[in-house]
Amino acid sequence: MSATLAQADDAALPAAPPGRPPEGGHPPLEGSARAFGTIALSAAVFMNVLDSSIANVSIPTIAGDLGVSTTQGTWVITSFAVANAITVPLTGWLTQRFGQVRLFVLATLLFVLSSWLCGFAWSFESLVFFRVLQGAVAGPMIPLSQALMLSSYPRAKAGMALALWSMTILVGPIAGPLLGGWISDNYSWSWIFYINIPIGLVAAWASWQVYKSRDSLRTHRPIDRMGLFLLVLWVGALQVMLDKGKDLDWFASPLICILAVVSVVALIYFVIWELTAAHPVVDLTLFMQRNFTAGTVSLSIAYGVFFGTVVLLPLWLQNTMGYTATWAGVAAAPVGILAIIMSPIVGQLLARNDPRRIATFAFLIFSLISYMRAQYNTNVDLFGVMLPTFIQGAAMATFFIPLTTISLSGLRPDRIPAAAGLTNFVRLVCGAFGTSITTTLWDNRAIMHHARLTEVARPGEPAFDHIMGGLRNLGVDPLHGAAMLDQVINQQAYTMSATDFFYASALIFLILIGLIWLARPKTADHGGGSAAAGAH
Repeated sequence: MSATLAQADDAALPAAPPGRPPEGGHPPLEGSARAFGTIALSAAVFMNVLDSSIANVSIPTIAGDLGVSTTQGTWVITSFAVANAITVPLTGWLTQRFGQVRLFVLATLLFVLSSWLCGFAWSFESLVFFRVLQGAVAGPMIPLSQALMLSSYPRAKAGMALALWSMTILVGPIAGPLLGGWISDNYSWSWIFYINIPIGLVAAWASWQVYKSRDSLRTHRPIDRMGLFLLVLWVGALQVMLDKGKDLDWFASPLICILAVVSVVALIYFVIWELTAAHPVVDLTLFMQRNFTAGTVSLSIAYGVFFGTVVLLPLWLQNTMGYTATWAGVAAAPVGILAIIMSPIVGQLLARNDPRRIATFAFLIFSLISYMRAQYNTNVDLFGVMLPTFIQGAAMATFFIPLTTISLSGLRPDRIPAAAGLTNFVRLVCGAFGTSITTTLWDNRAIMHHARLTEVARPGEPAFDHIMGGLRNLGVDPLHGAAMLDQVINQQAYTMSATDFFYASALIFLILIGLIWLARPKTADHGGGSAAAGAH
């Protein structure tokens, strides 16, 4: 099997005549055109990523203004996520129909329009509808920007191209909650959508000016209607199940059970159909490429665990440790410092070093910081919370870029958009799984720890009698004293549950190192040219 995958990798990149780029590609940009194109693509991606997270902290405000409960308000997030997850893997097929540049610019303009409609929404139902539209047009933007960025740089600077591109991916989720909270507190929530309009219009205009002569060839392939229907069915059911599972007590809810069955059955039919269809809507044969499979799976699982931490840490700080939303954001903010500083350095290192070694370093750092967080207790101070977060920035810069490089290594230029779309799709699905699994396990483990702690918090136990006696001496009646003690036990239980997750995360990152080394990426020194080999 390994030999077959290795042969598939070797066959993926045909030889090009001397002095000419591979078929379907373009020569790299030079000078100001490259800088202008990089800024335009980065602005569009930042707008996209920012919008996927900026609404999260504004849900209570939006729900209150539109007259719905906070639970109903979460459909503002779910609707975007479902539509986005469906269209991301369609990037390759849509590119063949419309061309890379046309599709990217069109998606960016439609994103601007849907953002304006979201801000203008007159009811909750209209907002959810416009968020569906916004999520759908947002899907192709990130993988297409990745492909266009790679085509802008020479093969030897592919790592730098990915580094510049990934900086916006890394900073967006951090800036989103901070900016969303500030806008909601000081202005109308509509402005979290309106701010996209000037950024998107400038990014679309600039991208068209730079890349309009570099569009990919278009082919009018038949529409795989059955494949598209099955994709919408299983992804939609899965995303709603993951988003609503915790609120509905998972498989105790008939709705969640139905969604799970629909998702699994539709996925099985989807895989069979796409592997046998003459013109599949999603190119699943990419998983026959050894590098693509190893890189995508490693990146996606790591992203799922990482994203679980991103969700859990603020929840623990606010719900258990008494932090305000602002101070929880401050505690998470240092993660972007090293990520921004090191991303260009990693881009340069990739030109001369094996990406597997850099990704291994990243997973070791992730494991280290997870272990540091596993030592937390209820007395941890702000510096103790911020230090691992600051160090985590180095891991973010050194895991995202090398694993993306490995995933795209050895692919033909015409397969880069499809591969980038599929990689981002799997990453997003794993991120959704990571969020749902983390929050559910956190609650379940906290219940278990609470039960064990209360076994010794009862009359007759020396510690319990000592505390209750001290409270009585302070004038606290037994009923209120028991309530105060239960609050302390809850705080300890949720902290112990969080440290359980961090211990497990440290172990998972160590295991993932072995998966990285299953890949056999081509390097610039051996003529493969890494991820950008097919981008020119």
